[in-house]
Amino acid sequence: MKATGIVRRIDELGRVVIPKEIRRTQRIRQGDALEIFTAPDGEVIFKKYSPLVELREMAGIYTEVLAKSLGTPVLVCDRDVIVAAAGLPKKEWLDTTISTALERLLGGRSLYAATADPAKRLYPREQCDRIVLCAAPIIVQGDVEGGVCLLGGAHAAAPTSEQTRSVGTAAAFLARWMEE
Repeated sequence: MKATGIVRRIDELGRVVIPKEIRRTQRIRQGDALEIFTAPDGEVIFKKYSPLVELREMAGIYTEVLAKSLGTPVLVCDRDVIVAAAGLPKKEWLDTTISTALERLLGGRSLYAATADPAKRLYPREQCDRIVLCAAPIIVQGDVEGGVCLLGGAHAAAPTSEQTRSVGTAAAFLARWMEE
């Protein structure tokens, strides 16, 4: 564990402020869930909680079926990292950080379909040769928990209505599963 040299006091209600620098570097935003662990030596550890990480295996199976059905790579991400991928080298993609543009897109809460204009294309990760053909946010109890994305090559055509519908269905399925 890395020491930061920052000390904070607990207030009368038991609250402690996580410094802005740590929130920024760890991508902790208002409303994010944190899991709390304790160690025998008295350490208290806060870890970002992602319900999609808990569903990694099931999301992985879903992405494999969808990728085979549509014939193009598919990924599932939470609000920070890719948690499942199919049609792509998993070692290169899993647990990598998503692009800021994709994070913003999912936060917009609407289905996205790429246009034919290459200047308006969106990338799933920074410095990536793949583009997002379509993406659907996974919305659970009003909160965006992540998304399902269909990927294509840099010169891929706009997605078909079947592809867009399939991605939307996958996101709705995962959202419903997370609500149970």
